[in-house]
Amino acid sequence: MTLTRRSLLASGGSLILGTGALALWPGAGQAQGLTVEAVLYDPDAPVQGNPEGDVTVVEYFDYQCPFCKRMHPILEEVVAADGNVRLVMKDWPIFGAPSVLASQLALGAVSLGAYEAVSAALMATEARLSHAEVEARVAEAVPVAEAMQAYRADRDRWDALLARNDAQAVALGFRGTPAFAIETTLFSGALDRQTLEEAIAEARAKA
Repeated sequence: MTLTRRSLLASGGSLILGTGALALWPGAGQAQGLTVEAVLYDPDAPVQGNPEGDVTVVEYFDYQCPFCKRMHPILEEVVAADGNVRLVMKDWPIFGAPSVLASQLALGAVSLGAYEAVSAALMATEARLSHAEVEARVAEAVPVAEAMQAYRADRDRWDALLARNDAQAVALGFRGTPAFAIETTLFSGALDRQTLEEAIAEARAKA
């Protein structure tokens, strides 16, 4: 379903809510320096799909979120079928310590060339995870010790990214996962295939 804050518009490089919004943006966002560029093109956020795609879909997600996991196959299928979508994955670990561990290991896997494999393994789990279950799933794609070592080697970068993801999600008014920015339109909650495809088509038509 779409957030009531739909029709998010870009104006002067900042994000502004459209006329259907409950509250005007970016009062707080401007003060925090939150721009379209920051949301859509964070250089540290992992990108799947087509990195040169003409439409950017940003997902704020948690590896323990059941709705994220149910939607993930649909998201992957739509992105693959379209062929021209940049899918930006923004870890937002809000379900506790196992979520944080999962994000740390997945981001550590970036430098190992295994982010997508680790992310897919974690997304294929049941909703709630223990530390042991996180590690077992990650181990299907990459040695856990290597992923953690890689995360720690670049910890400042990844911790800063997670902090930015959290600050952005809060500033955009998201209250849970999944949440999306499809170009400059915001959606809260899982989307069905038709809504996702229509949102991508609408964003492309506006480009």
